Amino acid sequence: MDKIRWVWKCRDREFRRGAKPLLMGILNVTPDSFSDGGRFYDGDRAVERGLEMVREGAAILDVGGESSRPGAAPVPADEELARVIPVIKALSRSCQAVLSVDTMKSAVAEQALAAGAHIVNDISALTADPRMADVVRESRAGAILMHMRGEPRTMQEDPRYEDVVREVRDYLRTRVDELTGKGIDRDALAIDPGIGFGKTAEHNVRLLACLGALRNCGRPIVVGLSRKRFLEHLTGRGVGERMAGSLGALAYGLLEGAHVMRVHDVRESRDVIEVMNVLIQEKQTSCSG
Repeated sequence: MDKIRWVWKCRDREFRRGAKPLLMGILNVTPDSFSDGGRFYDGDRAVERGLEMVREGAAILDVGGESSRPGAAPVPADEELARVIPVIKALSRSCQAVLSVDTMKSAVAEQALAAGAHIVNDISALTADPRMADVVRESRAGAILMHMRGEPRTMQEDPRYEDVVREVRDYLRTRVDELTGKGIDRDALAIDPGIGFGKTAEHNVRLLACLGALRNCGRPIVVGLSRKRFLEHLTGRGVGERMAGSLGALAYGLLEGAHVMRVHDVRESRDVIEVMNVLIQEKQTSCSG
């Protein structure tokens, strides 16, 4: 939990660097997501789960209608819209949480923002759709820029890096500068190293171990590692048994300076943050000598 000061502007909402990192609850309105396997594909169930995550401590809900698991096929825009817009509208009416739409399509982002979303979480860092930067700028939405090598269908086909930490950091810093040059407020942007997106298990471990290298980008760091496949590489556990590994990785991410943790298990993740926050503050005040 570092001391870097920042503000993250997301339309009429604003986050500032504070004592505790933020929890972003994952809400997949899809039939084929790697982790929840369509449990919340039904819109009513998705809204119910979203509200439950808010009660458990999520400050942000990230609603997605297209799976980005390795090998996933693209979803037509009209189908993605049919999945996410009713859920975002219902959540906007029912809670005060900040709402994020997980999409690479400007048409989906535009309608989601009109329905009450505040953030565009784009795994392509606003590169897949040439209109996306305009949508973010004109709406004054927050945006999460993620690093991904390739695209979901092919990203795990032999990804290679000379220095994964340096290359991811430099890419994200460049994207922040490029989008600022296009008129997007720097304070609207957050960055995500893209754990599991075009990286081997070894790449993911190195990125998480060296997450602090992203601090010099000067923007909030979003990390999504909940139940990811690299945890199976480390623990041998299947997707339904990775909570303990996810929480351990989350705790380390906090020590390295993560600001927003994108998670499935909000209640348990909140407990980790509460404990880590107390221990780190106690260390800073009592162990200086």
